Amino acid sequence: MKRIYKKKRAVCIISGGMDSTLAAYMMKDKGYDIIGVHFNYGQRTEQKELSCFENICEKLEVIERYVLDMDFFKQLGASALTDQNIDVPTGGIEEGVPVTYVPFRNGIFLSMAAAIAEKHAASAIAIGVVEEDSSGYPDCRESFIEAMQHAINLGTKEDTNITIEMPLVHLKKSQIVKKAVSMSVPLELTWSCYQNEDEACGVCDSCRLRLKGFEEAGVSDPIPYKI
Repeated sequence: MKRIYKKKRAVCIISGGMDSTLAAYMMKDKGYDIIGVHFNYGQRTEQKELSCFENICEKLEVIERYVLDMDFFKQLGASALTDQNIDVPTGGIEEGVPVTYVPFRNGIFLSMAAAIAEKHAASAIAIGVVEEDSSGYPDCRESFIEAMQHAINLGTKEDTNITIEMPLVHLKKSQIVKKAVSMSVPLELTWSCYQNEDEACGVCDSCRLRLKGFEEAGVSDPIPYKI
């Protein structure tokens, strides 16, 4: 039976992390029905991130969810997140593009999200990219996301008009924490660590950025850390 939608729809890319979770909550707050999309791509914390996604979707009451397996990222390698032969840096936040960058990941994710959006006649895709206070990933830049939006609308049906929402792109981590707390986002269900699935390491780039954000916001991080 074909599902009948009553409201506008947004495809939300939800990694299980704090940023994408907040972005999804912000879209729901704007009146969208949420279609959740998650990618398994051979990342070190794949099972933990998937579990977070499922729990977040339950809280968000998403109307549809997709879990897409993209094993070719692991075959490609070239990133500490997908190649076990490359160590995750733990000595401090790296300058420039770090070895945890997965080549063109967000471009590929957005392309898949666009196909899902077109299928469901969704008017928006939401992605939790953060430009100003991120890890230096080139595919988190506002200009790149805007270019992807243009390409997606060129490559879809004439009656398809998709806006890519990136509500966090100009925020700092501390602002993201404060916004999430103000919206009662279940931060205890989110995960940011690049290398551990039981207790966050606290020393990878992603952990450091998250902990700094909580500290500057004056809020205690509810997830467990080894340090």
